[in-house]
Amino acid sequence: MNIFTYIINFIMFTIRANDIDESHGIKHSFDTMHFANRIFEAEKKNYPELIPHERIIYISSAIHDMCDDKYMITNEGRKLITDLLEKKITSSESQAVDKIINSMSYSKVKAKGFPDLGKYQQAYHVVREADLLCAYDFDRCILYHLYKKNTNIESAYDESVKLFMSRMLKHEKDNLFTYEYTKQEANVLKFQSLNRIKQWKKIIKCFK
Repeated sequence: MNIFTYIINFIMFTIRANDIDESHGIKHSFDTMHFANRIFEAEKKNYPELIPHERIIYISSAIHDMCDDKYMITNEGRKLITDLLEKKITSSESQAVDKIINSMSYSKVKAKGFPDLGKYQQAYHVVREADLLCAYDFDRCILYHLYKKNTNIESAYDESVKLFMSRMLKHEKDNLFTYEYTKQEANVLKFQSLNRIKQWKKIIKCFK
């Protein structure tokens, strides 16, 4: 079994074992990984140091929420990930993945700023910014509130709008993007999410 199949199987197992809802499930892993690929391809000429770390970027992107404290005890999740990866990749690569996924969350960056990950710094930004681009998916935000907050659709919509206004729509202002590709893509996704918010508002209003 190759490492990619091994990791996807691990993600599926972890999702089932920890009742991770679809807002942070396998599709989010795929979406983050694909955004990471797009950033990597757009920026590798400007940052050639990314090239030897391509595999680490995809592994980190796919597996980053499998130790999320919203669904499990973080350190237990990190240990399972490290134990898994050290069977398939070098110890230094496994440690790099652990450092990336343990320091990339919005809340940690806002509280502590960017960590210094040495030669893996640019790989870290690719993974982190890929995850930020996924956050512009307004429907995903609604799903999280429906599942995790056990609320109704109207409240999920209201809470999602509040979150978007206070966080997602301020990503660029908060200097969370370092790559030109992600800055441009964020503007496109922001426009799409604002339109989605308007569509949801009209639909919900129809039932009042």
